[in-house]
Amino acid sequence: MLDLYGRSISIEKLNLGTLDGATLKHFEGGNESHRHDAHTFFLLESGTVRLDIDFQHHTITAPAILYVHPNQVHQTLASADVIVSSLAMADESLNAAYLELLDHLSPAKPLALEKETFAMISEAVSLCLKFAERKKDKLYHFRLKDSCNALVALVLSLYLESTRSLDSPSRSDEITKTFREILESDFTKDKRPTAYAQKLNISTSYLNECVKTATGYTVSHHIQQRVVLEAKRLLHYSDKSVKEIAMALGYEDYPYFSRFFVKNTGMTALDFRRKTLD
Repeated sequence: MLDLYGRSISIEKLNLGTLDGATLKHFEGGNESHRHDAHTFFLLESGTVRLDIDFQHHTITAPAILYVHPNQVHQTLASADVIVSSLAMADESLNAAYLELLDHLSPAKPLALEKETFAMISEAVSLCLKFAERKKDKLYHFRLKDSCNALVALVLSLYLESTRSLDSPSRSDEITKTFREILESDFTKDKRPTAYAQKLNISTSYLNECVKTATGYTVSHHIQQRVVLEAKRLLHYSDKSVKEIAMALGYEDYPYFSRFFVKNTGMTALDFRRKTLD
């Protein structure tokens, strides 16, 4: 990706054509799972692409938009007749309000685009690409940053619209949203539902009731799944030992973490690492 704005904004348009797993290996990063240091947005303009995001398989057909959070591990498996535009922005270049919304949005799924919406997003991307080329213009950095943030706002609005409830959020929805926000920052420290209930100044039973009403799953389930997801990311993406990963996730009792992982995934941590790296 192009390095355009102090390493904090990159934007480009690529014609990937048709690539299989073997061909992708010849590209930098190839078809290996990886993370970006920035918030990344992909506009799939034509073709079909197969990829994994946080160990979930997706087949995306154009026109579509995809947002990938910096924490997410992703891997391109194959593409067919693909033309894609990509924008990557580091935290410092993103509008603060947009950054907060993106953190709450993650994980996000690919969105199919209607013809009119695709045309609007395409025009915004084209404008950003033109600004990116005009490096000698006055106020180049400011214009590029502002135009890219406008593009992010368009994408954000689509995602927010896709998740918007037709009714006003219920009390259960609001509590669940706040719980998930706290969980994202505290899951390595707090594994007990009681700890989250205390931070919300409500009883554990009421928190559990709200979360189960809103999602169908208990508070404990959400805590466990968030820990498992991070464990999978570290097992696949890092070279840390299982014991080091257990410590990073807040488990000083390594055997307990090993049993916990098997219970939630059906395989040992080492088996998972071998399977995903094969």
